Amino acid sequence: MAGIYFDNAATSWPKPPAVRDALADYFGEACGNPGRSGHRTSVAAARLVVTAREGLAELFNAADPSRIVFTHNATHALNLALLGLLHPGDHVVTTSLEHNSVMRPLRHLETLGVELTSVACTPEGLLDVNDVARALRPHTRLLVTTHGSNVVGTLMPVGALARLARDRQIAYLVDASQTAGAIPIDVQDVDVDLLAFSGHKGLLGPTGTGGLYIREGVVLAPLIRGGTGSDSAYEIQPHFLPDAYESGTLNVAGIAGLAASVRFLTEIGIETVKRHEQTLVTQFLAGASDIPGITLYGPRRDAALHCGVVSFNVARAMPSEVALILDESFEIMARSGLHCAPAAHRTLGTFPAGTLRFSFGWFNTSAEVHVALEALREVASWAAEGREIAGTWTA
Repeated sequence: MAGIYFDNAATSWPKPPAVRDALADYFGEACGNPGRSGHRTSVAAARLVVTAREGLAELFNAADPSRIVFTHNATHALNLALLGLLHPGDHVVTTSLEHNSVMRPLRHLETLGVELTSVACTPEGLLDVNDVARALRPHTRLLVTTHGSNVVGTLMPVGALARLARDRQIAYLVDASQTAGAIPIDVQDVDVDLLAFSGHKGLLGPTGTGGLYIREGVVLAPLIRGGTGSDSAYEIQPHFLPDAYESGTLNVAGIAGLAASVRFLTEIGIETVKRHEQTLVTQFLAGASDIPGITLYGPRRDAALHCGVVSFNVARAMPSEVALILDESFEIMARSGLHCAPAAHRTLGTFPAGTLRFSFGWFNTSAEVHVALEALREVASWAAEGREIAGTWTA
């Protein structure tokens, strides 16, 4: 696929060659159902799952790999955590930057009697921990925040939030959809209770993969119940991890690819990935700030406060128009709109039109950012001159 791909916050591309090789190996050699049989392909499939689980535990510094539960994606993991922990009468605190994968389950739980407080972030997407502390109540059961905003890339102060939650004896759930694989995460050092992650974004794995880290002592009601390949003589759900939360056949092919991508990232080093993405963010913010007509959102002056996501608009042009012309005229692929996070856009003042988002990944280069900045300079100039004919930009 030719062109420049700046939509890694939706799903990363390209995938490492080792991921494609792992998928081919799975379908060619180990295409069995893990835990369901004792024959060689079932055992081989089970080994792939164990390898992936252990790799993720090492990546996140989780002491017990069994506490890494595989899910279909981060949305599945967040629903497991939220619906498995909260009950009518509980109080939960979140922020105004959250994705709908957090907000929609929480709004549903509100209808069942769970109380919800959303703490407002600043228009730059920054969160004051003191505001969170003031929102907590005696019956607060859970604090849930993103780690990195999928709209503006702002990194939340998860260390300070975790300490606050621990001091108040409140569980803390972190949505690491945009940071797992791109920002170092140490669940023991930060001391989070629950960490939801996507396998197909920063972790560079296939779609249909994700998971939830569950700290020892945290008990969730299963989201689904059924066959696990274990305790098959009993018609009640197993209570031990990971089986309690992994009913049904896993996406073993995807997990095999995820294991390969985790190995790839481990060899590179997550700190190296972080520096690379923040270098691209720094370059983009510096260049875009000099283009007349470009409005940048988020913490514009400090790339250290960013994951690899930036959001902007072009004066006198809709985000969808800019995305279309970037794709059709410059072969630059990006995402426009509300990014499944309307609360975040209300916080930024960009609702309902949204923004245009560039999201950088490990395989993006400084040269690509330079090309994109030159393209934006042209588009911003066209927009300023009103050079549009029947909805199609003309050079």
